[in-house]
Amino acid sequence: MKVPLQDLSRSARELEGELTLACRRVIQSGWFVLGQEVTQFEQEFAAWLGSEHVVSVANGTDALELALRAVGVGPGDAVLQAANAGMYGTVATLAVGARPVYVDVDLATLSPSPADLEAAATRQAKAVVLTHLHGSAADVRAVAQWCRSRGLALIEDCAESHGARVGGRSTGTFGAIGCFSFYPTKNLGALGDGGACCTGDPGLALRLKHLRQYGWERRYHATVPGGRNSRLDELQAAILRVRLPHVHRWNARRRAIAERYCRALAGRPVGTPRTGGDDYVGHLFVIQVNERDALRERLGAEGVATDIHFPVPDYRQPAVIAALGTQSPLPRTEYACSRILTLPCFPELTESEVDHVVSVLQASVSP
Repeated sequence: MKVPLQDLSRSARELEGELTLACRRVIQSGWFVLGQEVTQFEQEFAAWLGSEHVVSVANGTDALELALRAVGVGPGDAVLQAANAGMYGTVATLAVGARPVYVDVDLATLSPSPADLEAAATRQAKAVVLTHLHGSAADVRAVAQWCRSRGLALIEDCAESHGARVGGRSTGTFGAIGCFSFYPTKNLGALGDGGACCTGDPGLALRLKHLRQYGWERRYHATVPGGRNSRLDELQAAILRVRLPHVHRWNARRRAIAERYCRALAGRPVGTPRTGGDDYVGHLFVIQVNERDALRERLGAEGVATDIHFPVPDYRQPAVIAALGTQSPLPRTEYACSRILTLPCFPELTESEVDHVVSVLQASVSP
C-alpha cells in the first residue's frame, strides 16, 4: 500500500461542485480583485475567529511582513522568534530591515516559553513572532502576558493552526496581529496562495489595508510608507468561503488520526504531540525519535511517505548566514531538528491507510 503524505486532489474532489459554482460566480461578476468575495470572506473569517477585523493579503509570508510593518518594526529593530519554523518569520523580518533574534524552544511544544524569550531579549527588541507550529498552539497566554510586561508587540504566526483554540479563544487573537496562510496544504487552504491578518485594533486594520495596496490612503495617493501590492484575489476568496465551514470537521478527523498514532506509539521511545484538546488541530503529525533517518527509510520501504518539518534551523541557512553572520546554535532547537519526522495526517486519509501506517510504526519501533 502507498500512503501519501498529502493528497490535495481528494479534498478538491469532495467539494468540486461547490468550488466550480463559486468560480463561475466570480467569472460572471467581472470583478476579480478586492470585490465582494474578498469583503464577504474577510467578514466570515473574522466571525469564525472571533476577531474584530480581518485584512486579506496575497500569502502568509506577506501577512507576517505587513504585520511587522503595521506595528512599526523597521531598520535597527530586533524581532524575537524561533529558528525551527521554516524561515517564514525570518524572511518577513529581513524584508522590513529588522534583525531576527533566535530563541530556543520548549521540547514539548517546539515553541518558545516566556523564560526562553527572556533569556534572548535585547534592548533593540520591538516584537515577537510566535509560531503555533504543526497545529499545536504555543503557550500563547503566557507569552502574550510576557510581551505586555516588556512593551513588545506580539505577532502570532497561525499558518498551521487554523481553528486551534486556547481557553475557548482562537489562536491569532491573543496578540496585536494574527497571521494566516491559505497555502493549499493548510487546514484552511485555497487552490493557490492566499493569506490574512486579524486584529482587534481598528487602527492596525486600517494600516494593514493601506499597506497591502501600495500604501494608498485613497486611490493613487500613497501616504503610508512600506506599502506594496499584496492582495487576495476574488477567485481564492470565493474558494475559501466554500471551504471555511468544513474546517472544524476536517480538524476533528485530523485529531482522530493523530490519536490513533499516539495510541499505537504509547510505551515506545517516541515523542508525540499532545492531541487531546482544542489547542491541537493536526496540521502535521510530527514525532520526535532517535535514529530518525533509519525509521524514515523503513516507513518509505513500506510505502508510507514522510517529510521533515523543518530540518534546518534558520540560523544555519546560507542566506541567513550571509545576512547576519554565523549565529550560536540553540541546543534544544538543534536536538529537535535532528529528531522530528512528519507522518501522513490529512482528513481524507482512509481507515485502511491509517491502519497501514499504524502497523508499520508498531513493527518498526520497539517498546
